[in-house]
Amino acid sequence: MGFPETRMRRLRRSAVLREMLAESTLTVKDLVAPLFVREGIDAPQPVASLPGVLQHTVESLVKEARRLSGAGVPALILFGVPADKDAEGAQSWSPDGIVHVALSSLRDELGTQMVLMADLCLDEYTDHGHCGVLDARGEVDNDPTLALYAKVALAQAKAGADIVAPSGMMDGQVSAIRSALDDEGYHQVGILAYAAKFASALYGPFRDAVDVTIAGGGDRKGYQQDPRNLRQALREVELDIAEGADMVMVKPALSYLDVIAAVRQAVQVPVAAYHVSGEYAMVKAAAERGWLDGSAVALEQLGAIKRAGADFVLTYFAGEVAELLGA
Repeated sequence: MGFPETRMRRLRRSAVLREMLAESTLTVKDLVAPLFVREGIDAPQPVASLPGVLQHTVESLVKEARRLSGAGVPALILFGVPADKDAEGAQSWSPDGIVHVALSSLRDELGTQMVLMADLCLDEYTDHGHCGVLDARGEVDNDPTLALYAKVALAQAKAGADIVAPSGMMDGQVSAIRSALDDEGYHQVGILAYAAKFASALYGPFRDAVDVTIAGGGDRKGYQQDPRNLRQALREVELDIAEGADMVMVKPALSYLDVIAAVRQAVQVPVAAYHVSGEYAMVKAAAERGWLDGSAVALEQLGAIKRAGADFVLTYFAGEVAELLGA
């Protein structure tokens, strides 16, 4: 009869058997690629703190999207780096804004071959680096910001976005965006809400990629989630779904696997997780020093996020992992 441990090992003795009995599986269709497009450059520029990640021109962005689509990646999410910033972030809703020009080019090139998502926030476009307009005290003013988010959503929808992804963590942002889209006839445009976005120390490389510095050495702890709180995060998710979110996101991913699992148990809508810049950069830095196998760790980490309950994962590893999974 043997020891119970032996019976368990019998189920792991070959690669084919392990594959057959895998309880969760990561596939290329689970991946969304975050991409950056920068205004006013003639060639793609590397992001020093994100090895392998580029700030694209519109032309190189379209080329990269075509490559990712060919590798089986079903979706991308686009972030813009404008040439000019101001107190309100007006380039975020300008028809000539870099993201809208890029979205139109992607749509013309790819048609319906890829799902085009657009990050919806003001921080890349404001000269103070916050996710909303500021009041007289220098604090983010929630309600005036909602009106601007509505304008951004409409601009992104007109440019060809399939899904808008509000990331600013303003109260009522999903409702304001859904109303604006529906009022203008964009009923088909979905909303992926950054519903449980934590005030994490893991966003540093991303801020390099979008040239964002928060004025006065400030932070976003007043409107992003407290990393110590799970129940509060679940409440935020619940509110966003009630306001009309089609999908919800947990960000970051690896440090919040318990949140992903709890959200998955609590809701019926698709759940996304963002494997953020710091999580990616740590693996790349260690791999460059020969301390670990970067590709193996990437697969392990993304598999853990999927196992925790995420339906899809936003990750800078998307292109690399797509090639690994397709090999």
